[in-house]
Formats: sequence, structure tokens, C-alpha cells
Amino acid sequence: MVSMVRYENIERLVIFDADGTTIDSFHAIEMAFMQHGMDIGDIDRFQKRRKLFKFLGGLREFPANLRQQFGKQSRKRLLETLTEVYRHEAYLYPGIASLLRLLLDAPDIRVGLVTRNVTNAPEETLKRLFHRHGIDVGEFDYFACIHLRENKTVHLQRARQSFAINPARGYACGDEYSDYLAAINAGMHPFVVSYGFEDNIRLTEKFGVPGEVISTSPEEFIDRLLHALDLTADLSRVIGHQH
Repeated sequence: MVSMVRYENIERLVIFDADGTTIDSFHAIEMAFMQHGMDIGDIDRFQKRRKLFKFLGGLREFPANLRQQFGKQSRKRLLETLTEVYRHEAYLYPGIASLLRLLLDAPDIRVGLVTRNVTNAPEETLKRLFHRHGIDVGEFDYFACIHLRENKTVHLQRARQSFAINPARGYACGDEYSDYLAAINAGMHPFVVSYGFEDNIRLTEKFGVPGEVISTSPEEFIDRLLHALDLTADLSRVIGHQH
């Protein structure tokens, strides 16, 4: 007989992905590429590419980009530029900073950030980026920068279990199919956005992500999340703030 798990904690948990969910990564990558005479292409084609080609461009951009990225030193310089762009120029999507501020100040909501950010020293990079938006990453209840190939599921479970939170009161927000899968496997409710690294068609038709859990804009995402958290009274205040 399986013993029943009883949760006494009534707190809720929201874990965010960084790139493409809270951070406008496409334009940061675009800026870094331009400084090296490279072209990432437009966002519509960027979202449709397989992961291997995300940062090599499409058929139009691939030959020139490949020449620029050929060799370890070239890739190292590009990564250094991307890191500097993230730290000094990249920005959060409209309303996200206000959303985070609201949730971080809520007494009964735990907030986490789990990211595969690829810049140099990603903890420091994200610390600087969020600081420019008035957010101290030290305020997050859970913060983890993980390897590109590492599965997020373990970290979502670890965060939830560390606070003894009922999975039904846990929410994981991301912009890729892998984020959706990690949330499901961790027993948490997925919030998926289609304005980041994967578009709505790729998410629904290729991977079968239910359209009901997908938000097509930062505004819609914020609206849905605040509604789930019974914070709709704060919607106008959050949406009203841009960068």
C-alpha cells in the first residue's frame, strides 16, 4: 500500500527560465553577432531552427557565419562579446521586472530561476543584467545555472522538495519543449511562451505542446500567471511597466 503524502505548507512556487522567457535573448544574440560582422537572421526563422543551427544562422546566413566562427579563438571572442552584451545591454521583456518584483515581495510565493545561460560566468552575467532592472538575484529562493545538456527536471524537483511544496502549487515557466517536459516530469504546472527560442507552430505541431499552456506575448504570459496566482488585481501595475 502506498502511503499518502500530506502537505502542510500552503506556499506556492514559481520557477522561471531566463533566456527567451524573461530575457530578450534574441536581440542580445543579434547585437553580439553584428559586432562580429555576422547575421543571425530574423526572429521568425530563428525560432524554427533546430538547436544545432540556432547560432549558425539559416541557409542565407550560414556560410558567412561559419567562416567567422571557424576556430576556437573566433568562438571565444564571440562568447566574450555575447557576455558583455548580456551584462551591459540586454534587457528583460516588458513587464517582467515588475512581475518578478511583485512575486519576490509576496510572502507566500517562492521564486526560482533555473537557466542554461551560455555566457561566461553566467551567475555574474545574470546578476548584472537583473540588477540593471532593479532585481537582486540574491532574492531568489532558488537559483541555478546548469550545463547546456543538463535536464532541468532534477532542479525543479530539488527546488520544490526543499520547500516541501505541493507539486500542484508549483509552476515552471519556459520557452522550449524541453522546459515543458521538465515541468511535467517534475509534477509541476507548465507555463510555456512562444516569443522566445521556439514559436507556437513548432511547439504545438512538432512537439504536441497543448496550446492552452502557451502564451504568445509577455503580456499574455504575465496575465495568465497572475491569474493562476490570484494576483489579477496587480495586473495593470505590472503590465504598465515596460523595460
